Amino acid sequence: MDLLEYQGKQLFAKYAIPVSDGKAVTDVQSAVDAANEIGYPVVIKAQVLVGGRGKAGGVKLATNEDEAREHATSILGLDIKGHVVEILWVEHASDIAEEYYASFTLDRAAKKHLGMLSAQGGVEIEVVAEENPDAISKIWIDPYIGLTKEQCVAWVDGAQLNPKARDGAVDILLKLYDVYVQGDCDLAEINPLILTPEGNVHALDAKVTLDENAQFRHEDWAEYESTQILDARELMAKEKGLNYIGLDGEIGIIGNGAGLVMSTLDIVNQVEGRPANFLDVGGGADADLLANAIEVVNSDENVKAIFLNIFGGITKCDDVANGVVQATSKVELKSPIVVRLDGTNVDQGRAILEANPNPKVVVASTMLDAAREAVRLSK
Repeated sequence: MDLLEYQGKQLFAKYAIPVSDGKAVTDVQSAVDAANEIGYPVVIKAQVLVGGRGKAGGVKLATNEDEAREHATSILGLDIKGHVVEILWVEHASDIAEEYYASFTLDRAAKKHLGMLSAQGGVEIEVVAEENPDAISKIWIDPYIGLTKEQCVAWVDGAQLNPKARDGAVDILLKLYDVYVQGDCDLAEINPLILTPEGNVHALDAKVTLDENAQFRHEDWAEYESTQILDARELMAKEKGLNYIGLDGEIGIIGNGAGLVMSTLDIVNQVEGRPANFLDVGGGADADLLANAIEVVNSDENVKAIFLNIFGGITKCDDVANGVVQATSKVELKSPIVVRLDGTNVDQGRAILEANPNPKVVVASTMLDAAREAVRLSK
């Protein structure tokens, strides 16, 4: 779950991370009123879940009421990379001496939290990593131990931040780690983290991704639902309780278990196909859930073939076969389905499919054969 900038800053403020005084608004007059209340100069920022706002004209400085009205009018309704601006964040403008980058995320390979800090902030970290990787100071944190102040001081020194920023940066990084861990984030990023001419350090931006699996621990996350941008496929999948991520290809993917689905995406790529989605029905999927999954993938106009890859364990192959029959009986398939079954009750599952023949359902015996057939049918 990605947060808008103002939501991330509000979360930061709960952990005492210093942020600029600001207000979220949805109309021009409210933006002007907020600017007058906060005090000029102010920055008016488009609130969209995409980068490049400044280059697209979505970030403007206003030094008086007329400019605030003009900028709010021009930014509201602006289309930024397919995202229409409906919310503005009006905040007091900050004087900047230096800009830094800071973030925490998870390094799955290392099974540790990863902190990244750079004295080159204000630009995309991918650009820094490509052009000058040595400019990024990294730290791996044992989740059991956490981030100590001593580690943090050494980390800041290693990133070669201005000595004037040392104490402020250490304080904010320790708090940002708390946001990341206690707030159940997949990503907590500040870019830029700024040093002011007076020697103060604070967060000028906020990029936060929450782990939706932890939502049961955070009742207040419900307020973020209204600002989430979901395409039609993702919305339909969410309503049906499916773990779905939309992609740009033409092969619809359904599997049981995240590892198997990832392997399915890989093998489709290997045989020169492009996956249209990631859809994991989980370890205990029944016929109804399988039917819902097929319905969601079938609704994607870009899908030309569907690859259903099931290894039966808790999910039995006969239940999967019944789900396929159920789905094809109530949904008009736009694309053929290639079914690969293996594991528990595989013979019963194949027998069910044979007893209910459908010209758009093809049964394959191996993952590789199924992938090749799905790609062939898609063309």
